[in-house]
Amino acid sequence: MELPFRRVRPEGRLPEARHPGDAGLDLRAAVGVTVKPGERAMVPTGVAVAIPDGHAGLVLPRSGLASKRGLTLANAPGLIDAGYRGEVTCAVVNLDPHEAVEIAVGDRIAQLVIVALPGVSPSFVDELPGTARGEGGFGSTGSA
Repeated sequence: MELPFRRVRPEGRLPEARHPGDAGLDLRAAVGVTVKPGERAMVPTGVAVAIPDGHAGLVLPRSGLASKRGLTLANAPGLIDAGYRGEVTCAVVNLDPHEAVEIAVGDRIAQLVIVALPGVSPSFVDELPGTARGEGGFGSTGSA
């Protein structure tokens, strides 16, 4: 699949897979920012993308940043619809209770995964088909 990007800031870099066969394309910061413990920041990537119709872009945290430094995405996964043509911006949050996270221009901050979407036609029905799980949710085991 061809995936066209447009540079919207001089610091924008073409996203790329780190290793052959990787599912995600690394997104890089186009600005430097310090994210203090417990704080959020909007980090622009300097690029816009044209996701093909019938697909969506999921912006996911980088596991190393999350596990080693506490930096993840506030809205993981972020969603890029096929019709969006603006700059890809990552809403990061620092979950480390003590250390700030320094993001420099060019740092890999998230990854973009492109997924195919099935056609969906929502409709109301009087009753939903049953399953073994039923209406149990939020960790419910189905018993009181």
